[in-house]
Amino acid sequence: MKTQKLIKPLAICMILSVISCKDEAKKDSENDLLASNNNVLLQEWTGPYDGVPAFDKMNVNDIKEAVEIGMALSLEDIDAIANNAEAPTFENTIVEMERSGKELDRVLTYYGILSSNMSSPEFRKVRGELAPKLSEYSSKISQNEKLFERIKTVYQASKDTPLEADQQRVVDLVYKRFEMNGANLDAEKKKRYAEINKELSSLYNDFSNNVLHDEENYVTYLTKDQLGGLSDGFIKSAAKIASDKGQEGKYAITNTRSSMDPFLTYSTERELREQVWRNYYSRGDNNDEYDNKDIIAEILKLRKERVGLLGYNNYAEWRLQDRMAKNPENAMALMDAVWPAAIARVKEEVADMQALASELGDDLSIKPWDYRYYAEKVRQAKYDLDSEEVKQYLQLDKLTDALFYTADRIFNYKFTPVKEGSVPVFHPDVKVWEVTDKDSGAHVGLWYLDPFAREGKRSGAWATTYRSHTTFDGKTNVLASNNSNFVKAAPGEPVLVSWDDATTFFHEFGHALHFYSSNVKYPTLNGGVRDYTEFQSQLLERWLSTDEVINKFLVHHETGEPMPADLVAKIKKAATFNQGFATTEYLASAIMDMKLHLADPTNIDVGTFERETLAQLKMPEELPMRHRTPHFGHVFAGEGYATAYYGYMWADVLTSDASEAFREAPGGFYDKELADKLVKYLFAPRNAMDPADAFRKFRGRDAKIEALLRDRGFLATNN
Repeated sequence: MKTQKLIKPLAICMILSVISCKDEAKKDSENDLLASNNNVLLQEWTGPYDGVPAFDKMNVNDIKEAVEIGMALSLEDIDAIANNAEAPTFENTIVEMERSGKELDRVLTYYGILSSNMSSPEFRKVRGELAPKLSEYSSKISQNEKLFERIKTVYQASKDTPLEADQQRVVDLVYKRFEMNGANLDAEKKKRYAEINKELSSLYNDFSNNVLHDEENYVTYLTKDQLGGLSDGFIKSAAKIASDKGQEGKYAITNTRSSMDPFLTYSTERELREQVWRNYYSRGDNNDEYDNKDIIAEILKLRKERVGLLGYNNYAEWRLQDRMAKNPENAMALMDAVWPAAIARVKEEVADMQALASELGDDLSIKPWDYRYYAEKVRQAKYDLDSEEVKQYLQLDKLTDALFYTADRIFNYKFTPVKEGSVPVFHPDVKVWEVTDKDSGAHVGLWYLDPFAREGKRSGAWATTYRSHTTFDGKTNVLASNNSNFVKAAPGEPVLVSWDDATTFFHEFGHALHFYSSNVKYPTLNGGVRDYTEFQSQLLERWLSTDEVINKFLVHHETGEPMPADLVAKIKKAATFNQGFATTEYLASAIMDMKLHLADPTNIDVGTFERETLAQLKMPEELPMRHRTPHFGHVFAGEGYATAYYGYMWADVLTSDASEAFREAPGGFYDKELADKLVKYLFAPRNAMDPADAFRKFRGRDAKIEALLRDRGFLATNN
């Protein structure tokens, strides 16, 4: 998982990161309600940098009351707009909607942290109670007939007399959002639509809780004689985790990717590799009270019923209409074009691994829990490249400096640590930097980094904002965060990460730079098109392998010596190694996501559907989907990536093509002229410009799939 932002209901998305400006009557009502309690989560942010969240005062006991009051205040905003006696205009309808809901927005920042970074059994209980209420709140806005009539009036008037480009974009996006969420339905269908959303909200919550349960409760403990192949750093970290869990003298392999992946790559204990593999890939699929298969079946039925109310044949058709792909056929065409080359490469990789296993005297057939282990041995044999050797040069602190160097060279940003204690944080692991313009010194925002795995923190890596940029009401100070799940090193030891983890670190920072680069007026324009917004972050990954970053920041954690030229050459030579595995495990999940939502869910058996679909695809038996259906949180813990997981590959076509532009530029990846175009057209506009138009302005043409195939080693390169 590379990035997964907190997904909020429709109306909450519409009021995200907005500063409210109300009339006096509304202010009196608001003040009365706020004065009746001292809930800190509702209060305006104070302190430096235009105010920052009071994370140090955050308490789970306050969250339910704060959300309920925040919703009430937001609905007052909406009612005032809907019941305005004046004729609807852009200013008194759309602009006022952009201003609404500041109290709830503040509360939801804390809610997001408690949900993703600091979850607890107490919070999960509260979240379960709030999920249907948030859904009802969202429906009250999306189904407010008076409000929608005003929006429709402004929308229709803009077709006769177009507004300024950014205003028109806001109107079009707001109208489309309401239309897609049932605003044009009759009363009976609206009622059912809202009921479905309420049911889904509870199912999404249950799904997430079940996955988190299995991540927390399936831990493999090793004894000293079971550590073969594991690095000293990994062993020390595993010992510390076990000790923290009350298992002194043992070594813990937690049920997360950051722990599972290196164990499967290096452990010589095949039976334990299988156990760790099965724990990880069986999350949500253990046929117990935490099993997600029946929940998924119900989600699929409700989604199809809901879009059926709007006249769509399936969920994918409804969801993709406002994405770059436009329809499921186009998304499937891209995946179908790449799939044969991917599984063909897997066969080659497995043959190489099987041959090497035989040479080593290992009498076995490659199984999924063997793939990483023998792939690493093939890497060493074929390219003389040892991932553990590479890891010695990938220190988390130095990689953080490399992020800042890239931000300096391409975006002109400077990152400076804030004085400890000057900005509240929600956990001691969280560090904060101030972001400024390198030349003018102008303040841009704050960057919060929460790098380490811990109990109660969801797995994966993601980026989010606590406050987004707009020029709308004068506050342009961005508060953004990156969140990872690196395994914390033992005391006194450096945090060393894999090349893949370093790539993900750059990826998530790309999202943060996208937030900081925003140059839009209206909050709605800070949103994005799902199969486009991964492009910017995927592109930033490419700077990790530039000579400048390698030579300056990839230094040995003991000697301080830069990575040797021959090792750099090996890394670049092996750039397309194991692409069969990487592409196939991802694509299998993306195709499964789409096919699940195109299928008839009436009597669907999720486990059977997964098995039969993989068989039809001729999925290689030696590897699994990256996200098996029962724990596919992108798709079933909310709707952000539902029928949209393909978007990573859609965005990667753009990434590969844009990367070729940098490789061809006189200054390479640090070409000033091209970097300026990158920021101007691909980062700063956010959703103020149609993504396809933005890419054409940068590249001079549409992206070509051949660039992606070359990148993955499935086609010959240009050289």
